[in-house]
Amino acid sequence: MATVEPKLQEKIGQLLRDLQMKMGVFVAYADFERPSFAVKKDEFREEVTSKIKAAIDVARRCGASHCTVVPGTIDQQSIHDPTWNKYGGSRLAEGYQFANAVDLLRECSELLEPHELTMVLEPLNWRANHGGVFLQRSDQAFAICRAVDSPSCKILFDIYHQQITEGNLIPNIDHCWNEIGYFQTGDNPGRKEPGTGEINYARVCQHIHDRCELENKSFVFGMEHGNSMRGKGGEQAVIDAYRLIDPT
Repeated sequence: MATVEPKLQEKIGQLLRDLQMKMGVFVAYADFERPSFAVKKDEFREEVTSKIKAAIDVARRCGASHCTVVPGTIDQQSIHDPTWNKYGGSRLAEGYQFANAVDLLRECSELLEPHELTMVLEPLNWRANHGGVFLQRSDQAFAICRAVDSPSCKILFDIYHQQITEGNLIPNIDHCWNEIGYFQTGDNPGRKEPGTGEINYARVCQHIHDRCELENKSFVFGMEHGNSMRGKGGEQAVIDAYRLIDPT
């Protein structure tokens, strides 16, 4: 969405309003190559805050309330790699990386709070898709959001990624509950619609629904997966799959 022309962003926002639909997330910032949050560098800070400021305008045009942030990679390079000096020299201990990420996320939150825009931090799995990213576990994301302590910094709990990383989905959702801002779906293996893999989506969705009912809460679920079949039949299969797991 951030790469789309502003006039088209506005057109999409108006269409969503006309159809009484909610906009899902768009990507405000994602880095899969550099330790842009884990290492304290002015060049990283300027790049990140610039993207966050731009995201505010994008959200206003298309009517978004949430945007995704992928906070770079871990500081994994060795002091023996001479190119790494430009990123801080030797590898930082995990605690320092954590603190650096929290500091930058607090600065981002201060920019977002006046606009009631929430960045959702997405833990990603190392095993199948995104080896080396800074954020990979739900407990890590929970600790970061607690440390940032802002309504504009929450967790994007991607059920596909967390099944691969840690499993134990319902207990981990419960542990993270107060810091979750958004869910994404996709079955594993294959990353296709629910029902094509090993995840018991009917049970997971029922659990989330029951808690929401008790607490008068709601979430947007983003469908971040492919279709198991091509064509119109594949599209209908996706619709049918979500009807099967819909607790209502």
